[in-house]
Amino acid sequence: MDKIRDTIDSQLHNQPREVRFCRSCVMSNQRPRITFDEHGVCSACRFAQEKQHRIVWGDREEELRRLCDQYRRSDGRYDVIVPCSGGKDSTMVAHKLKHVFRMHPLTVTWAPFMYTDIGRINYENFVLSGFTNIKGSPNGHLHRKLARVAFEAVGDVFLPFIYGQMCFAFHVALQHDIQLVFFGENGEAEYGGASKHNYSSSMPLEDWAEVYFKGVTVHDLIQWGQQRGLLSDGDQSPSDLTFYQPPEISALRGRGVQMHWFSYYQKWVPQENYYYATEHAGFQANSEGRSEGTYSKYASLDDKLDGWHYYLAFIKFGVGRCTSDAAHEVRDGHLTREEAVNLIRRFDGEFPSHHFQKCLEYVGISDQEFHRIVDLYRSPHLWERVNSKWSLRNQVS
Repeated sequence: MDKIRDTIDSQLHNQPREVRFCRSCVMSNQRPRITFDEHGVCSACRFAQEKQHRIVWGDREEELRRLCDQYRRSDGRYDVIVPCSGGKDSTMVAHKLKHVFRMHPLTVTWAPFMYTDIGRINYENFVLSGFTNIKGSPNGHLHRKLARVAFEAVGDVFLPFIYGQMCFAFHVALQHDIQLVFFGENGEAEYGGASKHNYSSSMPLEDWAEVYFKGVTVHDLIQWGQQRGLLSDGDQSPSDLTFYQPPEISALRGRGVQMHWFSYYQKWVPQENYYYATEHAGFQANSEGRSEGTYSKYASLDDKLDGWHYYLAFIKFGVGRCTSDAAHEVRDGHLTREEAVNLIRRFDGEFPSHHFQKCLEYVGISDQEFHRIVDLYRSPHLWERVNSKWSLRNQVS
């Protein structure tokens, strides 16, 4: 890891040096925190089997009804926060909580770096379908600077967005005296990761930095950027950082605020979420066809920087957007493993060219600087140079 020793992404220092692929789906053991059993099957596939054969979803739905009955307000005031971008998954969660479970959701959105046309349309369609929404837009100057720092410090331009995506909802909950916050899926269970919360309806905030933030807080990011001259004291004030971090845990506990995953209570199938959001809230798939780096066209459509996020995951872990999509659809029974392998060989790691120039301008780097930073994240156990071109040493087969 000599080339990227300066990174503060804690996930990169625990990668297995021997690359293995799940014998059931197509996921690699390079995905952070994923585990493989003695049969060579990944933890996400084992959890998918539990979802199919052992979890009694009728009991889980009844558990959700009791929870909603406990917190539903009789006077019609908001009683649940739903972080919602207008994407298929959050749209489904908000709509079901409102129309099936008779809650009064206040939806909140942490604004993308740069909206895509279809992302803005879906956000507006969601609100028009019958939801009140509070949108949080951070200090634009600081947000761009943090994106630049995150790109180099952790190899993921998206980290400042993830901070707000996870934290903003809890600040709004405190402001409006709302005790329930409902996110969509437990990504660690659904896609492969730490399994200690697979059978819990939530995750303690103490675990967020490791699981969601790559072991890096916004203060870590700022310190890294200041040491390298990418940020100055004048770029931010303490108030600007409010929504990049969760409220004090003592304040949340004192007010009884708790988060839940909807996927704990109802079986999580992204393709079905897409159909539901289309039918009930006017959700639209990518009108330009499939998304870069994959074969699908209905997930992660909001932000022009989406492509950089997935491309750097491919560089860092050898796991691109197509691998993530295909692995889940194998587990859901929508693809055979052979079909998934063929799709991965065709689309995984595709260069994010569509909004590339606009993204360079937003982050404030040149084409040459982009490629220099990307190449720093090519770990030698994953990558080799063949005929002056980079090639993965191991590919799923």
